[in-house]
Order: sequence, then structure tokens, then C-alpha cells
Amino acid sequence: MRKGLDLELVGLTKRYGDTVAVHAIHHHFKPGVYACLLGPSGCGKSSTLRMIAGHETVSDGSILLGGADISHLPPAKRGTAMMFQSYALFPHLSVADNVAFSLKMKGVDAAARRTRAMDMLALVDMTKYAERLPAQLSGGQQQRVALARALITEPQILLLDEPLSALDPFLRVRMRGELKRLQRELGITFLHVTHGQDEALALADEIVVMNNAVIEQAGAARDVFNAPRTEFVARFMGGHNVIALPQGHFALRNDLTRLAPEPGARLGGRVTSVEFQGTHVAVTVIATGDQDITAFVPEHQFYADPKSPGDGVGLVWDDEALHPLSA
Repeated sequence: MRKGLDLELVGLTKRYGDTVAVHAIHHHFKPGVYACLLGPSGCGKSSTLRMIAGHETVSDGSILLGGADISHLPPAKRGTAMMFQSYALFPHLSVADNVAFSLKMKGVDAAARRTRAMDMLALVDMTKYAERLPAQLSGGQQQRVALARALITEPQILLLDEPLSALDPFLRVRMRGELKRLQRELGITFLHVTHGQDEALALADEIVVMNNAVIEQAGAARDVFNAPRTEFVARFMGGHNVIALPQGHFALRNDLTRLAPEPGARLGGRVTSVEFQGTHVAVTVIATGDQDITAFVPEHQFYADPKSPGDGVGLVWDDEALHPLSA
């Protein structure tokens, strides 16, 4: 695989009539990064991916790959490959022929493309299924074939549009590990669109959070989770409370929020729900100022002093656990 090219989005904009789907975004992806575009439906993440792939035209701005503007090149000339959510395998072609299809279109001879296809199938552990039709494969196996088909073109960037959404939860977790392994082995940039926070945190070196057609925050996965900059990012990433205090709004992780007796607590309130979640119990409190605040209480600690809806409780935290939020 070819390695080492960075990707830069410069004022990238996509308009559909009067609707702005992506508004003048700027971002630089370093070579060989696993990056996730994360955000709710309609935020602009898939439109951004499709512009990079060449499947949507650019309204304004540029897409630079290794410093060269690829904004107006056809998809096959960009050095990118896209794996679609539906996998889009040809039902009448064998697994091997599906993987080799792009090489056939380029005029590569049958023996050479067969050899290359089998190499790609070995990479995704699908060699023994080479002669099967897509209908004879499970969803996870079809996904592996779609990956092999995308990688056979030797892209510098692999674009993945919600690649795990069609899989059951168990297989989704397994395939996350496979995607990360492949990205590390190949050393190329993976750019992965998802609306799943857990998926992004598990996979990404870098998370780019989008909202309302712009980038709300970008950075290392751990940094985005631990230090959200806006109320939207704190709420969308999950695992955080947004607390209004006299000095402003703050993000506070659920697991750093503790229950305490009401006297002397930072905030007081009443328990509204209790959910056992395995390693911890999620206790939600309606607190001063009509704020919903959730504390993740370690399981053994909760059952030593259980709470029920309607109970009065206090909430405490360490000052360093608060992260100030902008509007």
C-alpha cells in the first residue's frame, strides 16, 4: 500500500439549493491516522465523506491530498476508495470476482487480478469463501469482502460510511477490532463516518465532531471525551453531565460525580431513576435548578447504601473534574 500522504480540507462547503450541508470546514488529517467523523444525522459528516470520495461535487473550497487539489478529479483518479454502508456487492459475481472487479475495469489480465484478489481475501481472512456468491455469506463476511474490494485499488485513504451499522452488536464489536488491525497493518489513513460514540472512541486516533454543518470540536479521542469544549459535544459524546453553576456551564463526567448526604453537598436533589448497568449503577437526580444529573456509582458501593426514586441525595465532585464549556 502507498503511505504517507496527508489530507486537508480547506473551506470545504456543500450546498443543496438553499440548504447548506457542510459550511466552510477546515481540517488537516495527518498521514496514517484512523479518524472518525462523528455526529448526529444531518450534521454534514456523510456529505463531507462523499465529497472527499468524489461522489458529491464541491460547492466551494478544496480537498488536498498530499498537497495536490483532488476536488475536481473523478473518484477513480483520487487515490481514495470508499466502502459503502450497503456493501454494494454484485450478487451474480463470486467473492473473488467482486474483489477483482476494479482491476478488470482497468484491463488487468485475469491471472494477475486473481492473484491480487486472493491476496486481499487473505488479508481479511476470506480466502476459503472465494468462490461463493454474496447471498451465501453472512453480513460480517460481506463486509470483509467489501473491504477487500476497496483495498485492492491500493488507496492512500480508505473512506468508510457507517460500515458497522448493518451488523448485530456482537459482530459490530468484533469487526471494530478487525478494522483497527487492518488500519495498523496497512498504515494508510482510514476516515470513518459514524453516529456511534462508543464506536468512535474504540476506533479513532482522532475524532472530528460535527454539528449543524460545521466542525464543533476535533482532537485525540481521549481529549475530546475528557475535555469537551461545548455543551453539544459534552452531551453528544455521552458520559457527561452539563451543570449550570453561578460561574458558568461545566461538563462533569458521570463517573466523577458522587452521591453524598445533602448537608454540605455541592447540589441537592431527588433521585428520579436507578439503573443497574453491570459494573456500576446509574443514579439520575433532579437537582437544584431543575437539572438532570447522573452519577455512576460503583456497584458494590451502591448496594452498601442503596437509593430509590424519591430519595433525597446530595451531589459532590472534585473541582478539577469540572471542565468549562463555551456556548
